[in-house]
Amino acid sequence: MESASETWAPSRDRVLVIMAKAPRPGGVKTRLAPDLSPQSVAEFYACLLQDTLTLVRSLADVEVAIMCPQPDVHELTELASNQARVVPQNGEGLAAGLTSVFARFAEGGRRPTLAFNSDSPHLPRAFLENAFRTLAAHDLVVGPTHDGGYYLVGAKASHPTLFAHDGMGTASALTRLLARARALELSVGFLDPFYDIDVADDLARLAAELRLAPARAPRTAEWLKRRGFQARTGG
Repeated sequence: MESASETWAPSRDRVLVIMAKAPRPGGVKTRLAPDLSPQSVAEFYACLLQDTLTLVRSLADVEVAIMCPQPDVHELTELASNQARVVPQNGEGLAAGLTSVFARFAEGGRRPTLAFNSDSPHLPRAFLENAFRTLAAHDLVVGPTHDGGYYLVGAKASHPTLFAHDGMGTASALTRLLARARALELSVGFLDPFYDIDVADDLARLAAELRLAPARAPRTAEWLKRRGFQARTGG
C-alpha cells in the first residue's frame, strides 16, 4: 500500500481531484430527501465518496486530491484516511471549487488535471484513462451527464473565467460551459455520456448495476443491499 506522502508526491504526472462535501445530513444529495431521510442520504454519500476514492487510486501515476469548502476540510480529512490530500477551495459553490482546482493544480500547464464528481464510483475506470488521453490532444475534456450537466471536466491550464456562477448544477450547465470554452477559443474533447446520482431513478439504476457487479463500488453496493434497494429496481 502506498504511503500518504507517496500519494501526494508532486512528481505524479497527472492529477485527479474529487469535488466533495462533508457527508452531513441535509448538506448533500438533497434531491434524494423525499425517498431517504437526511441521515440515510449522508450515509449513502459517504459510501459513494469512499468508493470513488478507491476508484481513482486504482490509476497509476495520479496524484489524488479532494477539493471541498473550507468548513469541510477536517471531516473529509478523517474520511479520506490518508488516501488523498484534502484542499480547501477559494470561495463558495461548485463554480468556485472548480476554479480553485485548476488554479491550484494546472496553473502554468504543469500537469493534466481532472475534476470529477464524488458520487460516481460506478464510472468505469476506462473513462478516466480515456479522459487523460483525450486531454492530451485538447485544451479541455468534458464528460457529459444525461441531464445536461457534466460528471468530469479536465484542463492543462487555469482559465479563471471558464466556470461562471450561473447555471451550475442545472440542465444548462454543459451548454454554458461549452459557450465559455468557445469564447476562450479552447478545443474541447468529449467522453461518453454517463449518469450521476441525483434522484430516485438514478438510485434505482445504480442498485441494479451494483447488484450484478458489487465489486465496482463495494461499500455503496453493501449499503444499498442493506437498505433493500436491490428489490426496488425495475426497467
